Amino acid sequence: MRKTIRLFAFLLLCFSLFFSACHSPKTAPKQGAFFTWEDSYQRPVQLDTAPQRIVSISPAITEVMFLVGAQEKLVGVSDFCEYPPETEKIIKIGGMHNINFEVLLSLHPDVVLIGSMISQKDVDAIEKMGIPVICIVEESSMEGMSEMMEVIGRITQCERKADEEAARWRSEIAELKAHAPAPKDRKSVYYVVGFGDAGDFTAPKGTHIHEIIELAGCENVGGSVTNWNVSREFLFQKNPDIILIRKEDMDAFCSSNPYNKLKAVKENHVYPIESGWIDVVSPRNIKAVEFLREKVSSL
Repeated sequence: MRKTIRLFAFLLLCFSLFFSACHSPKTAPKQGAFFTWEDSYQRPVQLDTAPQRIVSISPAITEVMFLVGAQEKLVGVSDFCEYPPETEKIIKIGGMHNINFEVLLSLHPDVVLIGSMISQKDVDAIEKMGIPVICIVEESSMEGMSEMMEVIGRITQCERKADEEAARWRSEIAELKAHAPAPKDRKSVYYVVGFGDAGDFTAPKGTHIHEIIELAGCENVGGSVTNWNVSREFLFQKNPDIILIRKEDMDAFCSSNPYNKLKAVKENHVYPIESGWIDVVSPRNIKAVEFLREKVSSL
């Protein structure tokens, strides 16, 4: 349950801070630097030399670094960076709102890579320590992952592998779109982000979770709303064909009133999914698409 609460908080944190994170101006990059780029917050950034010690405060960035073969340069990661399992051996520098700056400084990083969930105050604090910060936003669109792969490949000098993975990613997304079922054949899917006394939450339109469900050839129940929070009445009015839920939450959800009265629960169409496949933007999102497609094909 504790992990579920952390994941739920992380999802809402990413969504709420996407529009309020750092936008501070920086001086224009100098010619001849190893890496120059306008990062995701429209800040011109530069690295004079190739970084050998990198701290990632983004699960997506951490996963991509392993994917492109740059994991040896990771000297620190956030508490939310839990995949692949090898991240357990990397020093943790805290969460998104409680960065341990003493530990961070002790790692002597050449650069800190962040996503969309770090506050302006924390970015300023890191830069005042003389550590460059580059923001590579976790895209709400799965297609945006390819750009993240390419940028990280440039920063880590793993361009060849990164470009290969980016091309493969684009190809997989195109293939999924090309073979999506016709709209009239789509099943309605509700992803349980949160439930219970605290309220009911699902993924709205404009999120990567919405895109996962669409790529699987299904209709996202949350696609008609703009907020994560939905009413109990809304859920029962939609009465989805399929419910996706984290593995650790399935038993509690299906055995609780009134959720046990939903059509999908009564017909055993509630499917437990690995949270890491769907809760964060990552290369593993393809697994979530394939998982849902498999379940739909068996109905």
